[in-house]
Amino acid sequence: MSTKATRNRQFPSKISTTQFVKLYILYLLSQKSYYGNALIEEIKSRMDYKWEPSPGMMYPLLRELESHNYIKGWWEEPNKRSVRHYQITDEGLAHYRNIKKIYRNAFEDSMIIIKNTLKDIYG
Repeated sequence: MSTKATRNRQFPSKISTTQFVKLYILYLLSQKSYYGNALIEEIKSRMDYKWEPSPGMMYPLLRELESHNYIKGWWEEPNKRSVRHYQITDEGLAHYRNIKKIYRNAFEDSMIIIKNTLKDIYG
């Protein structure tokens, strides 16, 4: 294998923000149903308020996941269409379990990169 083929220019994370948020959405929805803003708040809380996905990222991802039948949504008040709740489907649960396995190495590699950088530069 050539050096060029193995080069990874993504830093410090080896997983994209979109991949990360999709994985986290499916994880949370595997636990219980949420609506969009509650998902944002839950992720923000679990990240110790250091980071949160924007609504501009969250809602298109929810629509995409729903279009692939990984999640299903319903309106709290169908006539108003103001709050849309989501739950994971069986297909979504299978997809979540698959990508969870696939992304694990990327998260572990990212931790090594960050740990070594902190150790080298900051002692």
